[in-house]
Amino acid sequence: MQIGHARVSSQDRRLDVQHEALTRSGCERTFDDTMSGRISQRPGLQRALVVGKLDRLGRNVKRLVDLVSHFETGGIHFVSRTDSIDTSTPAGRIFFHAMASLAEMERELTVQRTRVGLESARLRGRVGGRRQLMNDRKVDAAKQLLASGVASRVVAANLGVSVATLYRWLPASERL
Repeated sequence: MQIGHARVSSQDRRLDVQHEALTRSGCERTFDDTMSGRISQRPGLQRALVVGKLDRLGRNVKRLVDLVSHFETGGIHFVSRTDSIDTSTPAGRIFFHAMASLAEMERELTVQRTRVGLESARLRGRVGGRRQLMNDRKVDAAKQLLASGVASRVVAANLGVSVATLYRWLPASERL
């Protein structure tokens, strides 16, 4: 019996595509994890033997090799259907190591390109992150409204921000 493993990094991502691929490859049962591939102790992975894609197993070569070695000490062979890897054969083992190295290199290049892009944007005056909801005009208006006795939740609603945001921009010492 083949048992599959599917993983997504966050709650808002879906496992459907991985489930379909694992079912097509003959997995009768699938275990899921919703957590980073950097975490080695994943409950679903502890019970699974087949993954849809190599990057679902882990994000760096050392972790991938450690996991596959752990499987092999228990007489379990690793299979990745999408990447055509099967560690029950010598060719599969060498291909696994090559693909794991390439996967790690791809991840490092992506991180590097992202950093270069962010730095380039910074040099052009662009600032990352969410747009700030408060500005000097809103802060002044909030101070006036609070000084006149308007409740902070009403002030926050009028400005289109949360009470927490209002308090972050106006510490207690400035709300008096």
